[in-house]
Amino acid sequence: MKRINIKLYGFLALLSLLIACEKSENTAAGNPVIDLKTEFASALFGDSLNFEIGVSDADVPLSTVKVQLFYTDDMVQETVIRTKENGTYSGKIWIPFYKDVPNGVATIKVVLQNINKTITEESHDLSLSRPNFPYLTLVSESREYRMEKVADNEYVASENFPFSVKAYIKAPKVGNQGNEMTFGYEGTSVVYGSIANIPFSNSSSGVYNISFNTLNYSASPFIIAYAVNGTVMNRTNDELFYVDVNLTKDQEVVIDGIEDLSDWWIDSDFITNDGTSLKFAAMTGKYRITADFAKKYFVVEAMLGNSLATLQADGTGAIWIIGEGVGKPSLANAVGWTTEKALCLAPIGGKKYQITVKAGETINATNINFKFFHQKNWGGEFSGTTLTTTSDVILIGNGNNGRDSGNLGFVSGKSLTAGKTYVFTVDLSAGNDKAVLAVVEK
Repeated sequence: MKRINIKLYGFLALLSLLIACEKSENTAAGNPVIDLKTEFASALFGDSLNFEIGVSDADVPLSTVKVQLFYTDDMVQETVIRTKENGTYSGKIWIPFYKDVPNGVATIKVVLQNINKTITEESHDLSLSRPNFPYLTLVSESREYRMEKVADNEYVASENFPFSVKAYIKAPKVGNQGNEMTFGYEGTSVVYGSIANIPFSNSSSGVYNISFNTLNYSASPFIIAYAVNGTVMNRTNDELFYVDVNLTKDQEVVIDGIEDLSDWWIDSDFITNDGTSLKFAAMTGKYRITADFAKKYFVVEAMLGNSLATLQADGTGAIWIIGEGVGKPSLANAVGWTTEKALCLAPIGGKKYQITVKAGETINATNINFKFFHQKNWGGEFSGTTLTTTSDVILIGNGNNGRDSGNLGFVSGKSLTAGKTYVFTVDLSAGNDKAVLAVVEK
């Protein structure tokens, strides 16, 4: 028994020695060696910079080699390559093309690491400059326009343009390591790498300049004349622009910047057109006017303060339509039960509100199912007990006559005459719970 113990102890000692040797071997620091075969001297912003690096470690297997690009103290780009064995590796690192970054000296760092996390690092200065594009290309849906260089970083296309040009800008590849670049519109500014259209716009069509600066991304002209009574409209997107303005009944409404204004649909409840000028028709107050360039019409909505108006307890404010069978500028844009498309009735004074419709065009002549609301959303609404009508054509739903409470429909056997114009007026002069609807053929 004693001899067996001696042999066992001897075996354990030998095993411990082998483990210690192996551990000592695995924790050796190693000596990663970088043999840079590419001279990092100069490049252009926007380049994909090629490099070739020899790597080795005589003692410990390698892990990775990293090529990092620093603008001042900020790492802006990194390429990581797995180094399974000693040898030569090649790759690319992109030189970001940033706004407002002038020519200067960046830093390239090469970081080689083995599996024991021993690191060898080299730093190299890299002179960077903005590419000198020979020209740019303005790309619209219908055609391309050449933008000529007129100064450092400044390019201009001078053409017979329509008043509105939606296009992005493309820059050609410069140099052997360059890349084609694009500039488009995101949010409210021009950005690198996008092909979303930039909403260039002039006050009128004709020969004018469209310009772009590749250093600061400034572009022009933008919406310089979409305005109502001198107040410039705000951009929601390429198709919608709005402005909140105070308007006085019967004052002239001057809309600037829309060249084909004569082709637009004008809501006569709010703005009348006598052929020579536009006049405001609703009662004096604050309104939001939204220009819908896709449908070519103006949405006019009453406001209280900085928000869309709601019906007040004293009968002032606004009334809104939500439901089926009515829409502006045509039934192709019917409201339905989409609250965002709710129609605002024009306040005409005396706690009365009106909407003018044309049968077969802005109101269905034979089938309607809409109701009046206190706001441009769900909430307060007029019911079959708070709204009555003097019309012998339109009925107010009570839940038992084919319409839900407060919903409008047609009296059995009745309809509107296609092509005829009708004025729907809601009178709250007797109180919000005693509303009266009148429907008059115009």
